[in-house]
Amino acid sequence: MIRHDSTRIDPKRRATLDYKKKQFATPSFKQQDYPHRLNLYHVPPTAEIRLEDFEQWAIDRLRILAELEACSFRNKTPTETADHIKPLLDKWLRLDANSSSAQGSTDIRLQDQRRKDHYSHFILRLAFSSTEDLRRRFTRVEGALFRLRFQTENARERQDFVASLNLDWEAVLEQEKRTLAQDLLNATPGLKKSEMEEGAWFRVDFETVPELVEARRVFVKGGKAYVPSKEQMSIVLADFHDRLEQGLELTARALPRLDEDDRLSPILNHLSNNFAVPDSTLADSDTTLSGATINASSIDPLSAHFPLCMRNLHMTLRKNNHLKHFGRFQYTLFLKGLGLTMEDCLIFWRQSFKLITDETFNKEYRYNIRHVYGDVGGDAVRRGRGYSPLSCQKILTEHPPGSGESHGCPYRHFSIDNLTSLLQVTGVNDRDVLRGVKEDVDKKRFHIACNRVFEWAHKGEIRQVKEDGTWKAADLDTIVHPNTYFKRSYLLKRGLAGDSGPSQADNMEM
Repeated sequence: MIRHDSTRIDPKRRATLDYKKKQFATPSFKQQDYPHRLNLYHVPPTAEIRLEDFEQWAIDRLRILAELEACSFRNKTPTETADHIKPLLDKWLRLDANSSSAQGSTDIRLQDQRRKDHYSHFILRLAFSSTEDLRRRFTRVEGALFRLRFQTENARERQDFVASLNLDWEAVLEQEKRTLAQDLLNATPGLKKSEMEEGAWFRVDFETVPELVEARRVFVKGGKAYVPSKEQMSIVLADFHDRLEQGLELTARALPRLDEDDRLSPILNHLSNNFAVPDSTLADSDTTLSGATINASSIDPLSAHFPLCMRNLHMTLRKNNHLKHFGRFQYTLFLKGLGLTMEDCLIFWRQSFKLITDETFNKEYRYNIRHVYGDVGGDAVRRGRGYSPLSCQKILTEHPPGSGESHGCPYRHFSIDNLTSLLQVTGVNDRDVLRGVKEDVDKKRFHIACNRVFEWAHKGEIRQVKEDGTWKAADLDTIVHPNTYFKRSYLLKRGLAGDSGPSQADNMEM
C-alpha cells in the first residue's frame, strides 16, 4: 500500500493555493528612469501603456528601421545615411541629449522620448522574433540605429553611458602601454604617437571586436585585442548585438503565449509583414497637384510619370482595350489617387473599352467604378468615400496575378526576363541599373528595385534639388506608394517644390 505524506502538497491542488491572493494582488509595475540617451535595451519595460501607443510607437520606429535598411541596400555612405535619417529621427523617434534641458535627464520631455524609444524597441522585438530571417534583419538595422546614435552622442554623455555599462574589458596600465608602444602604433592605422601615449587603451577578447580584427585596426596578442578609446564603439556595438540576439531568442520561445491575445497578435503580424515594405495610405492633399490637369484625356501623357506597375497596366489597357477585374481595381484606385474625378474616370474607362457597347459597359463595369469611389454600396463604403489607393505593401502581398492578369508588382510577379524586357520598353537601358534590379529582385528587395529605377530616371533632377536645397531629405525618402512615385516624378520633372515625401510617411497605417 502506498504511504501518503500528509505534509506534502497535492500537485493537482498546488495551482489553486491562495488563488484569491494571486487573483486580486496589485500588479507590481515599475516606472523606469532613463538617465542616458542611449540604451542597450537589456531590461524590458513593465509599466502599462495604451493600446494606441503600443501600435503607433511601433509604427514610428518601423519607419526609421525601414529607411535605414533602404539606405544600406542603396549603398549610401555613412555620411549620406546620417544626413538622410536625421530629419526622420527628429520627426518620428526624437531623442534629445541631457544637455538640451536645464533639468537634465529628469526632464519629463526627455523621459517621454526615451520611454517611447524603449517600448517601441521591445514591441518590435515581439514582431520580429518569429523567424531567423526576421531576427537577423532586426539585429542588423537596430545595430545601425544604435551606431548612428552613438556616433552623434555628446562626448561627455557618451563616456558616462559607457562607464555605466560595466563591460568586460580591462584598462591597459601605463607600464604595459609603454612596453607595447611601437606595436600599438604600428597595428593601429591613422593613430598619432601623441594620441597613443595620452589616450586610454582597453584589453578585450579578440572575438569581441571582429570588425576591428578583420580590418587590422588593433593589435592582438595572446588572444587579447588592444583597443584605443576612439574605437570603443566597436566594443559597445558588439555587446549590443550579443544582448539583442540573446533577447530575440528568448522572445521567440515566449511567442506562443501571445497567440491567446487577440488584441496584440494582429498588430504584431502586420508589423512583421510591413518590415518588407512599410504600409502607407494617401492623404487628401496628395490627390492634388499644382498646375496639373487631371482628366480623362490627360492620363496618356501623365503615364510617363507612372511607376512600373501602373505603367504596365496602362500599356496593357491600350494594347488589349481591356483589363481583368483586379487590374481594373488596382488601376482605378491609382487614378482616383491622382485626383481623377468619378465622372472623368467613367469617361476614361468607357473610351478605353472600345470593343464593347454602351449597354455592356453600363451593365458590367459602371457599378464597380462607382463602388470604388463610394458613390454606391454599403454605408461603410459611402462613409469612407470608397476605397483607398493600394500601397506597395498591399500590391506585393494581396491577390497575386494569375494567367492573363496584369495587376500586381512586376518586380515581384514577373520573371526576370519579362521584367528586363518591360524596363527596356519603358526606356531603362542602363546595364548597371538592370544588373542592380536583378540583384534586388533575387534578394526579394522589390521596392528597392523600384526606387533604383526611379533614382536613375530622375538622377539629374534629384542632383539639382539637392544642390539648390529646395527639397529636404524627407522629400526624397524611400517610395512605398505608387501615387507617391507619380507625384514625386511629376514635381521633379516640372521643377516644382518638393512636398511628396512626408505625405506618405505621415499617413502610414496598420
